[in-house]
Amino acid sequence: MSITTVGLDADDTLWHNETLFRLTHDRFSELLADVADPQVVEARLSEVERRNLRLYGYGVKGFTLSMIETAMELTGGEAPPRVVREILAAGREMLSEPVEPLPGVDAALARLSDRYRLVLITKGDLLHQEQKLAASGLGDLFAAVEIVSEKDRSTYDRVFARHGTGAAEAVMCGNSMRSDILPALEAGAWAAHVPYPLTWAHEMADAPVGHGRFGELGAISDLPDWVDAIG
Repeated sequence: MSITTVGLDADDTLWHNETLFRLTHDRFSELLADVADPQVVEARLSEVERRNLRLYGYGVKGFTLSMIETAMELTGGEAPPRVVREILAAGREMLSEPVEPLPGVDAALARLSDRYRLVLITKGDLLHQEQKLAASGLGDLFAAVEIVSEKDRSTYDRVFARHGTGAAEAVMCGNSMRSDILPALEAGAWAAHVPYPLTWAHEMADAPVGHGRFGELGAISDLPDWVDAIG
């Protein structure tokens, strides 16, 4: 078996992302502390986010709109202007947050890029993801960048055919079982899971234990050796 292409997720695989969302969730709950308990605020926000995914997609901008909508619902359409201003400010801060690669990412990608074609495959807002990649300093290591609205089997079929020699000779690496691992395996690729301490509930799924093309890695620094071993 010859591996020609390695796909990599971005958020929470190459740099922090969910941590920022969790901090903003807490800030949002504090803003509405006089309206509802934190558990109620969190549950309603999660409901609104899931409902809006098909309209806004993934990313900070859609999350910000969902926070505003949640505040309106919980206040009967009378959210104070101060609350709306604070929500917008939180969204802007998330969009301008500095980007720094996670430990081991630089060295792992440098090793991989010497032997394989690297493709960044990420969901989210186009402009923001492009900005984060540029700020990370990792852009030159990738042969291609795919910012997609969803990650499913057809996505990996298309991306690995376009930028490689097909899914059968490709590896996908990421932190999300739902988006990075399971659909890549369905497409016939290999898949390496590198867990992140925090995972959005929407991205959780059971690991495909026993699947011949699945690997659970302790850190992204383990990825080059794992990919080399396939061959």
